[in-house]
Formats: sequence, structure tokens, C-alpha cells
Amino acid sequence: MAETDQERTEEPTQKKLDDAKKKGQIARSKEMGTLGVLLASAVGLLVVGGAMAEAMYDIMTRNFSVGREVIFDENATLNIWSGILNTLLVPLGTFFAIVVFGAFVGNTIVGGFNFSWQGAAPKPSKMSPMKGLKRMFGTQALIELLKGLGKFFVVAISAFFLLRWQFPTILQFSSGIIDQTMRDAVMLLGFMFLLLVCSILLIVAIDVPFQRYNHNKQLRMTKQEVKDERKNAEGSPEVKGKIRQMQLSMAMKRMMQDIPQADVIVTNPTHFAVALVYNPATKGAPKVVAKGNDEVAAKIREVAMDCDVPIVESPALARAVYYSTKIGQEIPEGLFMAVAQVLAFVFQMRDYKKGKGRRPKLARDLPIPDDLQHD
Repeated sequence: MAETDQERTEEPTQKKLDDAKKKGQIARSKEMGTLGVLLASAVGLLVVGGAMAEAMYDIMTRNFSVGREVIFDENATLNIWSGILNTLLVPLGTFFAIVVFGAFVGNTIVGGFNFSWQGAAPKPSKMSPMKGLKRMFGTQALIELLKGLGKFFVVAISAFFLLRWQFPTILQFSSGIIDQTMRDAVMLLGFMFLLLVCSILLIVAIDVPFQRYNHNKQLRMTKQEVKDERKNAEGSPEVKGKIRQMQLSMAMKRMMQDIPQADVIVTNPTHFAVALVYNPATKGAPKVVAKGNDEVAAKIREVAMDCDVPIVESPALARAVYYSTKIGQEIPEGLFMAVAQVLAFVFQMRDYKKGKGRRPKLARDLPIPDDLQHD
């Protein structure tokens, strides 16, 4: 049983994943990052390759035909370099912008964007020679070696077939017009590069699920760790019990403070007690200001007797109010008639004690609907 508890068989909780993310531990695929850079480079060549070829042709045309006086003129040399930079600025700037965007997308598409100071901080464990040797000859190093060999063979085979396919077209460049040939050569290079990059999609398709699985596996938890985390999140049973006890004590204190304002206490007579208050000015139904059973019911009766609050025994009504109404709520409509008779009895009894009227009597069977009756 102890061995089972120590095995990391449980999936990581959301808190475990969040804590790992704060430390910079997220699923990353180097192959996806490489693919993003290479794919963006190929797309960049196709987008601005023609403009780059024209710019290069213009630079060669102007700079391969300079005179002797220009070569030995320092100001002229600076002007030439300035012209070169101005000519290449737009196509090269566009190309590098595409590459940077591809690098960002490729490195964040798996795991999302995340920056962690904890992950960037130096760690002594990474400087340990022994742990370095374990990383060099461990399972992860073997997997990286296999991926490297796989990429090499896939790219090499793809490059061989691409060159064989486009070899006649490449030979024709030697007999074409220079400016058009340069443009066609750059566009062909971009097209072949794009196809070559697509050849490593197979490696990426295998690496991405593996990296996610490996990351999830490294964060797996033991059963005891899950229990401890849940206990820390929810609080220990002892602390929760004390909090619940304090809450009940506070609620009981508030409830007992409201009993003196009650108009009547309806009892079972011993097991249940509910305190009702009625304010005609609010035009609302009577409300329950306190209720309880057994010991709490006894305490309600004790406070009611000390405060001279009338106590009326009606077992059926006491149970009906107790089970159908919460403290602070109005009684349900089905109990209006029964409670009205009890309140009328209480008010008439007050008048009787003052010497007004005859002694009232409360009906033994109050009108309580079947759906509100409780045994």
C-alpha cells in the first residue's frame, strides 16, 4: 500500500500545472520552433525573393562598373555603401520581420507564451558535472539523438529528390538573361526550401505529442501528494471543524438575541421550537427569527420564558415551519391560516390578561396542507 502511494500514477492537478508554469516548466517542442523559423524563412524568400534579386542585380550593376577615381575617393565609397543599404533595407527588413514572427509563433504554439524569472535564474543543479553526464547519456539525450538522425535522413533524402527533380531547370540558368535568371533562381530556391522544410513535418508531428506527454508525465503526482494538496486547499478537517463550530456559535448567538422580539414560540413541545415575528406595518407574512431541535429548542424555550415571550404547543405546526422555512424567511403561503390562528390566540390572550374579553381557545387541529406536514 505504501509503495502504491509513492508511485506517480495521478494526473497533475491544475495547481500543480500553474506552479510549474510559474517556474518556467511548460511543454516545449524544439522541433516546432525550428520548423517555425525555417518555414518563415521559406515564405520570406517567396514573398520578397524577387525584390531581393532585383536589388542585388542593381547593386552589382552599379558597383561592378565604377571608375578608378571612385575607388580611391573615400566619400564616394561611403556613398556606395549607403546606396547598398538603402537598396536592401526594405526587402531584407521585410524578410527578417517574417522570420522573427515565424520564430515567435513556432516557439509559443506549444505551451503558449510564458516568461518566468524562476526559470531564467541560474540553478546550481544544472552546473553539476554528474547531472550533466546523466543528461548527456540519459533517455532524453537518446531521444534527441534519434530525432537528430531522423531529421538528417529525412532532409537529406528530400534534398536529393528535389535537386534531381529541378536539376534541368538549374542548368538552364547558365544560359539566361542575368537579371531574370537571378530572380528565377531566388524564387526557385525559396520554393525548394519550402518543400524541404515541409519534409520535417513528420518529425514535428511525432515530437509535439511526445513533448506534451513527457511534460505531463514529469508532473504526475502520487496519491499522497494529491491528498496533501487537497487538504491544503480546503483546510484540514480539524480547522474546518473549528471554523464550522465558530460559525454555528455566532449564528446561535444572533438567533438568541432575536428571540425577545418574537411574538410567539411554537413548540413540539420538546423536540422542535420556532420563533415567529409579525409586523403588520410591513404588510408581509410572519418571519422565522429562530428555530432549532432538541437542545437548541430547549434553549429557545428557556430564553423565551426569561423574556416573557408566549409559548404555544402545536407539534404539527412546529414541525411544518421548522422543515419548510429558513431563519429570516417568511413562512410559506400554505401555513398562513395556521399561523394566523396562533397569532390571533396570542394577541387575544394578551388582552385577556389585561382584563379585556374572554379567555381564548386555540383549535387543536390547525389547517396544515399535506405537503407541509412532517412526522
